[in-house]
Amino acid sequence: MSPDRTRRQEKVVAAKALLVVRAEVADPADRPHFDRWYNEEHLRDALATFQADRAWRSWSKIYPTSHCAFYEFSEVAAAHAALQSDGSKLLIAKFDQTWGNRVTRTRDIVEVVQRLPSSN
Repeated sequence: MSPDRTRRQEKVVAAKALLVVRAEVADPADRPHFDRWYNEEHLRDALATFQADRAWRSWSKIYPTSHCAFYEFSEVAAAHAALQSDGSKLLIAKFDQTWGNRVTRTRDIVEVVQRLPSSN
């Protein structure tokens, strides 16, 4: 593909950010309950609390204990504000109350800088 054609196909990506929450569900016996709880309760609660544009989640096919939830924001500052909010602290407390030390988590905020093919 010619460089000119590639440039025409690329669009400037509107500032987008993802809050990524990675959970490690170490005990396979916990996975069905974790999956049900996240599906029926936690993802919707987090989406509303964070006021994100959308949310989705996934299980790794390489590391079967690894679960990731993604929350999309229109800008990095909104993702930071959501993570530092009082609502986020309540979600974390509820998560900890439900899962204790059986599920560990890490959080990250990433900025989307390029997406191909371009989409709105």
